[in-house]
Amino acid sequence: MRLAFMGSPDFAVPALKALHAAGHEIAAVYCQPPRPAGRGQKETPCPVHKAALALGLEVRAPARVRKDAAEHAAFAAFGLDAAIVAAYGLILPQAMLDAPRLGCLNIHASLLPRWRGAAPIQAAILAGDATSGVTIMQMEAGLDTGPMLLKGTVPIGPRTTTPELHDALAAIGADLILRVLAAPSAPLPQPEAGVTYAAKLTKADGVLDWAQDAAALDRRVRALNPWPGTFFGHAGEQVRVLAAEPAPGAGPPGTVLDEAATIACGSGALRLLRLQRPSRGPLPAADFLRGFPLLPGTVLG
Repeated sequence: MRLAFMGSPDFAVPALKALHAAGHEIAAVYCQPPRPAGRGQKETPCPVHKAALALGLEVRAPARVRKDAAEHAAFAAFGLDAAIVAAYGLILPQAMLDAPRLGCLNIHASLLPRWRGAAPIQAAILAGDATSGVTIMQMEAGLDTGPMLLKGTVPIGPRTTTPELHDALAAIGADLILRVLAAPSAPLPQPEAGVTYAAKLTKADGVLDWAQDAAALDRRVRALNPWPGTFFGHAGEQVRVLAAEPAPGAGPPGTVLDEAATIACGSGALRLLRLQRPSRGPLPAADFLRGFPLLPGTVLG
């Protein structure tokens, strides 16, 4: 088929590569424009942009498309069979949704209608879901409300992290979109029951509230790293927690219980396994504590 591909982050790259390898004609790749990144704040293209250039594909990176009539016309002029969308980051207007012969198909990283919205992978881990998956959806004007074409599932284990689930879902999404294009199925409307929303994450979501139970904080650490990260305040610094696990123990929430960085929570305790100070490298807890001790009895912020 003659396609446009629309995506920006790492999640979308396997699907782009799979479509290209399968012989589909990709007329253009749409992605977010380059952004300042790194210490030097150099303009850096997103992962999909880099992958498209490596494949020799045309890249279009408009800052906005919703009210840009010229962009709508350029998109329609490609004469597309379909547009494949995977975490593009911009809302498509009706003119673009309607332009391809088969419309726009979205690779969404959840089992719709659960976890519509911006952060479905993190939301599934935060909620303690036993399974996640990918839904291929026919796009419409609503937020992830369109009819479903195909689903694939993956279990969420007790120690699953966002990077692990992300990579599994990206691979599933690449497989599913090929299957949908090869053998289209009848769209199935999403059920009204079971709708949940995964809001866009902010830095504030990473604050560890020790009054929560240890299982919830463990899920937060696994869900929110690498971004926005999880952290607590101590000795005037914001300490980032990169890995942790539930552990036996009890005490006032936030209290350091032992020399192994076990912290009392609202229920149970959380043992910190990997930590990082600002402008420092990440360290295993034992190494971290030699330079930044968390003494038993200390109450963390």
